[in-house]
Amino acid sequence: MTESPVTGVVPTGWRARLDLRPHVLRVRDSALPILQIVVAATAAYAFAVSVLGHPSPLLAGTVTISSLGLVRDARPRRVLETVIGMLVGVLVAEVFVLVAGPGWWQLALALCVTLLVARFLSPYPPFAIMAGIQSVIVMAVPSQQPFGRLLDGVVGGVAALLVTALIPRNPRRGELRDAHAVFAAFQGAAATAIQALRRGDRLRAERALEKARALGPLVEQWRESLDSALAIARISPFLRPQRAELLRHERIRQQLDFATRNLRVVARRVVYLCDDGMPRPVAADMLGELMRAADLVAQSLADISFQPPAREALRAVASRLDPGAVMRGASQGDQGLIAALRPLTVDLLTATGMSPADARAALPRI
Repeated sequence: MTESPVTGVVPTGWRARLDLRPHVLRVRDSALPILQIVVAATAAYAFAVSVLGHPSPLLAGTVTISSLGLVRDARPRRVLETVIGMLVGVLVAEVFVLVAGPGWWQLALALCVTLLVARFLSPYPPFAIMAGIQSVIVMAVPSQQPFGRLLDGVVGGVAALLVTALIPRNPRRGELRDAHAVFAAFQGAAATAIQALRRGDRLRAERALEKARALGPLVEQWRESLDSALAIARISPFLRPQRAELLRHERIRQQLDFATRNLRVVARRVVYLCDDGMPRPVAADMLGELMRAADLVAQSLADISFQPPAREALRAVASRLDPGAVMRGASQGDQGLIAALRPLTVDLLTATGMSPADARAALPRI
């Protein structure tokens, strides 16, 4: 396994400035959310006009657009929270208009009360902001129908939730992208540690530890995208067949979360060992074999047929992880590094579908 280069070619000049690929990719990734917003907002507006008889159902559209948005996290719970936040702002403002009428000081009071109530109800900051925006719209735009705008907001919220289920965003594309980002960073940290062991390079070992410590946010991002995908799959009749596969990915994610923590332990031991500047090819080879097996685990995310070979490759490594046998006559520190690979191997074996007990049983007794 070779380490990826630290530096690379950075494009400059007019070619870099005229590169349209990032813009095209951004539009491509937003195509389905845009379709959701257009369909939901149009349906809500048409329903409010044709069925409810509201001549200008502004909030039917704004509630729909704001609750769906273009963000990655489109789980139904988050959409519902946003809808409730906006309806809170509409309700408070409608009460102020009915009791005190429109005006600048009424707007100030309504906005203040709306933000206080919203902050009381939810710790999610956008909840309060959305409520405040809708409150200002209600106070600033006159209406002849008391609480008619509240009904428009309810129509918009229902439309947003229906579209979330009936025109769901692809839940697997984003989570698979996040999953591969975690595995790539995991492999990158391990590759740097392997190079440090082969060369006895303390600076490279410290860099490996830095990379291992940076894995946490990537794992959390994968967790969030998986949660969102599972939530959408639960309510969408079209995505329900994907639930089993998403649950399998969640099990892999949990085990990789443990594996990243154990990789940090391994990286710290590598830092201490590289103080003497001596190469350690045996430990480097063992860690390299583990990472080749981990690459098969990563490939099993998209193709489950890679799971059995990943398990067998990990079993082959696990069967040799006896510190006394592998590093016979070596220092306690060297044997401790091999011992630190044992829980990392168990985590990866469990990610292939083995039970924790069977994964531990694959290791030799010490």
